[in-house]
Amino acid sequence: QVQLVESGGGLVQAGGSLRLSCASSRSISSIRVMGWYRQAPGKQRELVATITSGGSTNYHDSVKGRFTISRDNAKNMVYLQMNSLKHEDTSLYYCTARRWDGMNYWGKGTLVTVSS
Repeated sequence: QVQLVESGGGLVQAGGSLRLSCASSRSISSIRVMGWYRQAPGKQRELVATITSGGSTNYHDSVKGRFTISRDNAKNMVYLQMNSLKHEDTSLYYCTARRWDGMNYWGKGTLVTVSS
C-alpha cells in the first residue's frame, strides 16, 4: 500500500508560479512511474506529467515548457514546478504512483486556482 499526500496548491494570479509536492508513505525508488494528473470542473481527468524511475519525463502538450516534474527518491517526494500559470490550469491536481506490477495509487488532490 502506498499513500500519497499532495500539498502546495492555492490561489495564484495568471503568470505566477506554484510548486506542488507529493509525499509518499513508502519508498518511491522502486516505483515505476510517478505522475501528476488534473481534473477541472466538468472535464475529464488528464495526464499532466510523469517521471519514471530512470528519470525520463513526459508532459501534456499544454504544459510543455512551463511545468517541470521531478522526484527525490531519498525523501520519497515528487514535485511539480508550475510556471507561467494560465487560467486554464485551474484544476484539482492529483499525484499518482504506478508500481512495476501495475498497481496504481492516487492521492486526494490539491486545488490550484489561477485568476485571470
